[in-house]
Amino acid sequence: MALSSTPSGKPGSGDSRRSESPATGPRTNPMRGRVASHGDTQASLGNVANIITVVRILLAPVFIWLLLSDGGHDGVLRWVAAALFLVAILTDSVDGFLARRQNLVTDFGKLVDPIADKILVGGALVALSILGELPVWVTVVILVREFGITVFRFIALRDRVIAASIWGKIKTVVQAVAVTVALVPFWTLLGDWVHWVNTGLMTLAVLLTVGSGIEYLVAAARSGRSKPADGAVSADPASRA
Repeated sequence: MALSSTPSGKPGSGDSRRSESPATGPRTNPMRGRVASHGDTQASLGNVANIITVVRILLAPVFIWLLLSDGGHDGVLRWVAAALFLVAILTDSVDGFLARRQNLVTDFGKLVDPIADKILVGGALVALSILGELPVWVTVVILVREFGITVFRFIALRDRVIAASIWGKIKTVVQAVAVTVALVPFWTLLGDWVHWVNTGLMTLAVLLTVGSGIEYLVAAARSGRSKPADGAVSADPASRA
């Protein structure tokens, strides 16, 4: 009885190419593509907008370490920590602007951008509470709201998009201002009345944080299980809930 043979003449081995899976198309290297230029081709995962976002995350532990190292003495380290926070929080608008203007929006950017802001603000709140300058309950309320809504968005709203309301955007700005004023030791220059300003701003930030969170959950409940229309895109990476 004749044995089957391969093209090379070896019996019984069969053509090894038959075991290969059907071609699914070439894989694209996510790091290849446009870094800063505008265009319609693939944007690199390492584009300038994403780099700014990652730098913002890396600045968080640095300024937290400086703030805690100062130990509440309002010295040079405190001023440097506050300056780093201010620079980092200002880049929030820069990376979103560049991503939209240069068409550099990526799934990575849309995922990491809001997380970077929460790490930055959340880290500042935790550090201020450790120093005894901010009630722990304020930090807990804000962190539970921020990270709770983020988890809810990624798990429960995977098939739909809830647009960020104006209150969510105002909340983000007020949080940034309140934390900045709490970090910068203006009271050493202007007097203790600055503490009253700090208290007022932080109170407003808490109210907006809780209120906008409730509004977001209500909007999600009303939207039901409706899915975005064909061709719809995810929310703007710079949007805030």
